[in-house]
Amino acid sequence: MQTREKSSAKDMTTGNIVLLLIQFSVPLIVGNLFQMMYNTVDSLVVGNFVGKEALAAVGATTMIVNMLVFFFNGVSVGAGVVISRYYGAKDQKGLHKAVETTIFVTFVCGVLFTVIGILLVRPMLVFMATPDDVMDAATVYLRIYFAGIIGLLIYNMGSGILRAVGDTRRPLLFLIFTSVVNAILDLVFVVVFHAGIAGVAYATIIAQFISAVMILVLLSRTTDEYRLTWKDLRCDGPILGQIFMIGLPAGIQSVITAFSNVFVQSYINSFGSACMAGWSCYNKLDMFIMLPMQSIAQAATTFVGQNIGAGKNDRVNKGTVDSMLLAVGVTSVIAVFLFIFAAPATRLFISDADVIRYGAMFLQTNVFFMLFNCVNHTLAGALRGRGDSTGPMVIMLLNFVAVRQAYLFIMTRFISNTERLVGFSYPVGWTACCIMEVAYFYLRWGRKRNGGKENR
Repeated sequence: MQTREKSSAKDMTTGNIVLLLIQFSVPLIVGNLFQMMYNTVDSLVVGNFVGKEALAAVGATTMIVNMLVFFFNGVSVGAGVVISRYYGAKDQKGLHKAVETTIFVTFVCGVLFTVIGILLVRPMLVFMATPDDVMDAATVYLRIYFAGIIGLLIYNMGSGILRAVGDTRRPLLFLIFTSVVNAILDLVFVVVFHAGIAGVAYATIIAQFISAVMILVLLSRTTDEYRLTWKDLRCDGPILGQIFMIGLPAGIQSVITAFSNVFVQSYINSFGSACMAGWSCYNKLDMFIMLPMQSIAQAATTFVGQNIGAGKNDRVNKGTVDSMLLAVGVTSVIAVFLFIFAAPATRLFISDADVIRYGAMFLQTNVFFMLFNCVNHTLAGALRGRGDSTGPMVIMLLNFVAVRQAYLFIMTRFISNTERLVGFSYPVGWTACCIMEVAYFYLRWGRKRNGGKENR
């Protein structure tokens, strides 16, 4: 039993760097794909069985959900870095305390986010200038979603603990199972019971609760060093401080960026429900394009964290470069494919011709600029693995918020207020961020030469 448990974790302080990044990233890519299927299946079901107003409602809720979920995910990044360092340093006592602290914080955040999310639903939808024909459906969906958001938080934190020790296989298996459950429940609630948009929301939170239970049972029953011991469940102050030092900047950055995207959504909303639905389809496909780079960035964070803990600094630098090149290569192939098949990809969500036209336009305009975003995400992931979370936060906020909003203001008021130019605000932020982040990394870390022999 002990041997089997230990084989689930992966020591990334030795071995071929590129191979390790690929082995770590592939289950993450598949796992993130299935996690995204929760909301994507919701969109597919309501788009094909309810209507474009319901599809627009699901799309209009995405940014609001992201603001709270992204903040927590930032905290989980901090927890993952701390845990990966203890694991790389073979500090079992510190690892044990870090696991208990992260789960304790997860339960507290789950209660707070449920209350805050439900209270903010209607004001945020009004703030986003959500049209009247979408407002009621979006309100129903969001209130149900936030009522069950603790399941998503528990799963995300638990799988983050496993990723920190190199285990991406078992979180993947859980996601595959619960994604299938969610898809089945979506069809049952909508097609059989005619529950509409409320049905897809209930299906989502039920599946998320199942994934939360599965991850907690796994952590409680493992015999490895990262086992969750319920009687020891408490908050360790110094470890919480380490988690927040890394995680809070990442969380704040994600929240403010998501909030900035609420403004983008408000610009899109002014063009009507067909454009809203097309933007929603584009955002779903955009998330699929981002899967490899986000997964490789997570791999870079764990890789750098473990090797920092082991004191292998030259290996850290090489892994950072390799992760960026890997992300750019994979994303290039996907970008070409989606540019060619933009309209058929959008048609998967809905058959409305106007919606397909908008979705394909947004996709073809923006898709190749994702290569700049590959550098943004993987470099930020590597920096956080080093414990440098503030630098990426400042750079991303400056470009994803200030530069993006300045572009929208100038473009829509003084040049031309068109759907294409509003959607292009995303690439403007990505490109500016890439330039600044590469410069920051070179000046802050790239010219440092630490001792130690690279171990490949």
